[in-house]
Amino acid sequence: MAASSNHPKMKRELRISDSVDELTTDLVEYIAQLSENSVKEKGRFTIALSGRSLIDLIGKLCEAPYIRTVDWRNWYFFWADERGVAKDHVDSNYKLTKDGFLSRVPVPSKHITSINDSISIGEAALRYEFDIRQLVKAHKIDVDVDADCPKFDLVLLEMGADGHVASLFPNKEALQEKTNWVVYLIDSPEHPPERITLTLPVINSAYNVLIVATGEDKADAVHQAVAVGEDGGDGFDVTSSPAHMVNPSDGKLVWFLDATAASKLCPRG
Repeated sequence: MAASSNHPKMKRELRISDSVDELTTDLVEYIAQLSENSVKEKGRFTIALSGRSLIDLIGKLCEAPYIRTVDWRNWYFFWADERGVAKDHVDSNYKLTKDGFLSRVPVPSKHITSINDSISIGEAALRYEFDIRQLVKAHKIDVDVDADCPKFDLVLLEMGADGHVASLFPNKEALQEKTNWVVYLIDSPEHPPERITLTLPVINSAYNVLIVATGEDKADAVHQAVAVGEDGGDGFDVTSSPAHMVNPSDGKLVWFLDATAASKLCPRG
């Protein structure tokens, strides 16, 4: 059975499942409900996500009953990060998402904002931010006026074993970005080295942020991201844990963990 734990100071919820299958069921039900609420309220649902194993997890949305009940026509789809490769490359988040998810659901192609792979990584980052800004101006994405950032209905992330989310890696300069919505890097510690990513101000402006972590290899990073206080304390450098820096300013953060990833947290109940 899944267990939930609230942390009132950080506006955070932990949803811990006994298995990945149970986590998957909980995750897709949660996303479907967010979609339904958003479409009812304002006629659209804007989602930005990372790729890799997240696509396998949300694949259940492509099955009954969700394939029939989710209002796909009003989804607007974005990527939280992308690799600096061609769209048909095996490492491309676009390819992975298109093959494993978007090709299976009727999201209108004009509602899918991908990252240009025919220009340099720096130009692509600028173009992606421009495209998002145009959609904000067209009122297709809400805006956080205080932060001067787009306000996505959902940012869906997976945390790496080093605590990175999107392509925001520990102790990298991108973590300090305050102004730009999108940045690029050429020295990612994981292959491929060139990446494009949404910045922390954008992630933290979202209405909802979900972070998924599964597997025993994530347990230390989960503990570091979740168990320490908001200010770190005891000399803890928050930039060593990008996931720890995710804390929506006026939204909700939910962690979806399986039992092994949560194994170094305090016992449930």
